[in-house]
Amino acid sequence: MGKAEQFKDKAQQAAQQAKQKVGDARDEASQRASQAKGRPSPEEARRARQEEQDRFNRDYDA
Repeated sequence: MGKAEQFKDKAQQAAQQAKQKVGDARDEASQRASQAKGRPSPEEARRARQEEQDRFNRDYDA
């Protein structure tokens, strides 16, 4: 493997890492914006829906 190929590979890896960091930053910013607006995070919303469904099932079965 020549030096040019090594540098090309490293450049591609750096580009992939940069894209990943940008994606992570966007996700975090979106989550923070949701929390700032008083909305629950996606995980909190999922957990709340599950708890409500569990309560409904418990009450319905009784």
